[in-house]
Amino acid sequence: VQLQASGGGLVQAGKSLRLSCVASRSISSIDRAGWYRQAPGKQRELVAEITSGGNIKYADSVKGRFTISRDNENTMYLQMNSVQTEDTAVYYCNAKIWVRGVASWVDYWGKGTLVTVSS
Repeated sequence: VQLQASGGGLVQAGKSLRLSCVASRSISSIDRAGWYRQAPGKQRELVAEITSGGNIKYADSVKGRFTISRDNENTMYLQMNSVQTEDTAVYYCNAKIWVRGVASWVDYWGKGTLVTVSS
């Protein structure tokens, strides 16, 4: 699975930004598709995830502010509202595929897109 994220940039605190991730296959066919982020000096962390069945989970730090969604084709979105300076990070889209033959997950990553939130 190939993934391409876009939409990052410089945004003021309190404003909104939408990230997009285009996949090389239908997003709804991906077992678990999500957004991760990595801030300077910190580990990469899960921001939001949507399963092929439509189940969604969010990191506590973004609940109520960020929304993950997908279209009927190959694109996944992350709507970021009321952004905070702590949201500054490189954002990555991720696809997790369950491989039955080896009973394990395989991870696919796109190149990240930088989001910088100014105060």
